[in-house]
Amino acid sequence: ARMKRFRRHGQESHRDRIKQELYGFNKTVEHGFPHQPSALVFSPSLQLLAIGTRSGAIKLYGAPGVEFMGLHDENAAVTQVHFLPQQVSGCSTHTHTHLLYRPEECCGNPLSHAPFTPNILIYNDGLPGNMSLNDRFLPRQLWDSIGYWPNTLTTRLSIMMLKPNPVVPSLCSLPEDYGGRRSLEHVESLQENPVNPRQVLIGYGRGIMVIWDLERQSAIKHIPATQQLESVWWTEDGDHVLSSHSDGSYCRWMVAGEGTQSEQEKSEVPYGHFPCKAISKIIQLPTEQGPPFLFLSGGMPRASYGDRHCISVIHSKTHVALDFTSRIIDFFVIRDGPDYTGDPSALVVLVEEELVVIDLQTEGWPVIQTPYLVPLHCSAITCSHHVSAIPLKLWEKVLSAGPWPITGGQNLSPDAPQRDLLLTGHEDGTVRFWDASGVCLYPMYKLSTAGVFLTDAEPNDNMNQCTEGEWPPFRKVGCFDPYSDDPRLGVQKIHLCKYSGYLTVAGTAGQILVLELNDEAAEQTVEATVADLLQGQEGFRWKGHTRLEVKEEPVMFPPGFQPFALVQCQPPAVVTALTLHSDWKLVTFGTSHGFGLYDYQQKSNVLVRCTLNPSDQLAMEGPLSRVKSIKKSLRQSFRRIRRSRVSLRKHHVNNAAKVQEANARLEAELAEMELAPVQRKIAARSSDDSFTGLVRMLYFADTFLSDSSHHTPSLWAGTNGGSVFAYQLRLPPVERRAEDPVTAHPAKEIQLMHRAPVVGIVVLDGLGSPLPEPLEVAHDLARSADMQGCHQLLVISEEQFKVFTLPKVSAKMKLKLTAIDGSRVRRVGVAWFGSSRSEDYGESGLTVLTNQGDLHVVSLPGVKLQVQYPCIRREDVSGIASCVFTKHGQGFYLISPSEFERFSLSARLFFSVLPEIPRGTRTTWVRSQPVGAAVNNYSIMLAVVMCLCLTVERFPLGCQPVCLFCVLISLLHVCLR
Repeated sequence: ARMKRFRRHGQESHRDRIKQELYGFNKTVEHGFPHQPSALVFSPSLQLLAIGTRSGAIKLYGAPGVEFMGLHDENAAVTQVHFLPQQVSGCSTHTHTHLLYRPEECCGNPLSHAPFTPNILIYNDGLPGNMSLNDRFLPRQLWDSIGYWPNTLTTRLSIMMLKPNPVVPSLCSLPEDYGGRRSLEHVESLQENPVNPRQVLIGYGRGIMVIWDLERQSAIKHIPATQQLESVWWTEDGDHVLSSHSDGSYCRWMVAGEGTQSEQEKSEVPYGHFPCKAISKIIQLPTEQGPPFLFLSGGMPRASYGDRHCISVIHSKTHVALDFTSRIIDFFVIRDGPDYTGDPSALVVLVEEELVVIDLQTEGWPVIQTPYLVPLHCSAITCSHHVSAIPLKLWEKVLSAGPWPITGGQNLSPDAPQRDLLLTGHEDGTVRFWDASGVCLYPMYKLSTAGVFLTDAEPNDNMNQCTEGEWPPFRKVGCFDPYSDDPRLGVQKIHLCKYSGYLTVAGTAGQILVLELNDEAAEQTVEATVADLLQGQEGFRWKGHTRLEVKEEPVMFPPGFQPFALVQCQPPAVVTALTLHSDWKLVTFGTSHGFGLYDYQQKSNVLVRCTLNPSDQLAMEGPLSRVKSIKKSLRQSFRRIRRSRVSLRKHHVNNAAKVQEANARLEAELAEMELAPVQRKIAARSSDDSFTGLVRMLYFADTFLSDSSHHTPSLWAGTNGGSVFAYQLRLPPVERRAEDPVTAHPAKEIQLMHRAPVVGIVVLDGLGSPLPEPLEVAHDLARSADMQGCHQLLVISEEQFKVFTLPKVSAKMKLKLTAIDGSRVRRVGVAWFGSSRSEDYGESGLTVLTNQGDLHVVSLPGVKLQVQYPCIRREDVSGIASCVFTKHGQGFYLISPSEFERFSLSARLFFSVLPEIPRGTRTTWVRSQPVGAAVNNYSIMLAVVMCLCLTVERFPLGCQPVCLFCVLISLLHVCLR
């Protein structure tokens, strides 16, 4: 450190260049289902799906791999989304329509290369509604507004300017009840005649519907419905109009022929005769051979099934009420044929928690597996585990997704260089496998651990099953289920060995399952081994949940991962650490009471160690003693306040000058704290703090423990109180591995001075590289560890990184993270960073996430900070806690209960960003290369047009020179980027 001042500038510049080639932070793509969706639209011509959310996001989806996302800066809820010619527009609650971008720029399939003129739709803010013009939606109170549609839209509409006054007086023979403007209420729906574009159907909330002629500027027919109107649908032949109403009924009206008043042909309440809820949306689509399809949203009997969220599908004699798990936002139907006017092929339904697609062309109308927008939170995510570079043999065991009806765009991104898996553990005891290799997070495999145990699950709810003769004919669809049958089943830790196919899953009630991959179904009994982590300690009284009971009879397990060994901790506390070594056939686990080592080949315990502090009453009694712990902490707080007051009295008794001086000092300290609110000195923590014995880290290593000439297998454990325990393992020869026991002997024990929780342990070989994973060398995917030089032990606590030499365990160097910027380490991982310029060069490093949401890269073996990037808001505690790192400098974290944000710290991962709108404008669009569509030559032009469109909103049309100046500044900004 003293020689650093004499280092030449050239050397610093060289290291800076290497850093630029190795590290680069980007948030690349979002996986999962949008949080709080609020709007849905589909373009049949583009084959693109758009979803708006309450947080101001708009997400577009086409074929698998074609994804695009934009976000309003003002965080306003998106209530409507529109597809207009060569552009997409989104409407939020408090703003005007926004022109966002051209769809062909994101889907990689240009529809037209001709220059385009921005088409702006301007309207007065009004109440949100569902008025529609074909598949383009306009807001309620269209009156006193101007809608401009380009002539390229089949010359249907150019300028439409409607006033309420000329509409109503032009109607003859209206009932007296409808006289006056107010009694008609708001405009609920607006639909164009599919046969005659000059005619528009206007539906009022009161129930009356008016057919308006655009050329004659007069009403030619009215439909005198008496119930409150919810939605309308004009049939494709133009002869009939269907209207749905608030009393759960729908009517069919004849509109063809002479006369100013239409006749009602049919009125039906599908789920009467008792009062029913409103039918919020109705669609009827014909088929080439046979009766039409009828789709109804809502209409359930109010008293019996008023809480159900249903869409009824009626076709010929088939009538099904699709029962969804959450509130319906919107739905649409995809049709076959070159002009998308053929038979209905799929029903797409957006509900609050998932997207459900029903195949209408297959008998039984099954659900189509979605390649994206999968609800990751179908059961709450409790943990995550990422595995890179999966071998082909394991990869081929997964299930493939079915055909997908949305095919817009073209995925231009190259194939993923390797196969990656993301495993998520859930509250209901399931583990889900996701293909995390590319843009889409494909669901591949689902594993349930509940079948091993006798749980508190209720019998299946027969109400959700469609039985013959039942009315309404319910059929439960969707996989979102936030309720867990038994909270003890929750998965807390996962570890998968990609080479051997062994998987370990640990849960909330201290259960550790060991599973192996099997191609065939098997019926077997899983024997449990109890690990008593207390080892007979007295004064223990567990008040938490009970242990799960194991089924005594054989259980049939389907092909895939099948459990064959089970360990149950006593007491049944949450498993906090888990590591598998498939080469040694060992698995180690830890809780708040201690840790254990289990031989899953011989199905026996090798080691059980209690780390519990006798003064740690909270850990001894379990999670139900929170009241006592709160009382204890309050007592401690009052004692501290009392001690501080006593010390003040001793030093500042009756001394006004000293009091003023102390106040001045305090103000200065407070001002300093405002500038750097998290900076603090490292202070030693008391051994009486709660959960000091909680095991945070477990690690296997083949290294030097006893002397520098013999390396042996070892187990390392780090606790919440800053203790590190090392055990030397003795494995029998391979030929006697199944008979002779594995033994573990205490070898080393380290106590960190400041007692900070240990969050990571890494052993570095003689070259300073982390030890390879188990079986990685045997599969020729990594070089053997260097056993010639001295090994080093890197202990990572929440506050510092400390390096010890092995086998003497003497301190060599350290990096005090907390003393530098006041933050604490929350997540840490070992990653390989390849150079973006040279394929042959790369460095190992530690990826670190702090409690402030910042990402750091720490070099190995020098343990020096390389780069720092802000990533997660420090208020987002759940996002920080959910972060998981990969082996190649990437990571995932939850930005909502249903969405993963993916980021990269590696400069080798190529990305590109769409030109960003200057600060102060309303919308910003960001896109990364893996999103599937390469940026073409229109990017800069698009930025200019976007800036122009968004500045026209603020200034009169005659102020375009000023806007052009803004555009030039924006273009300069884009070029500099």
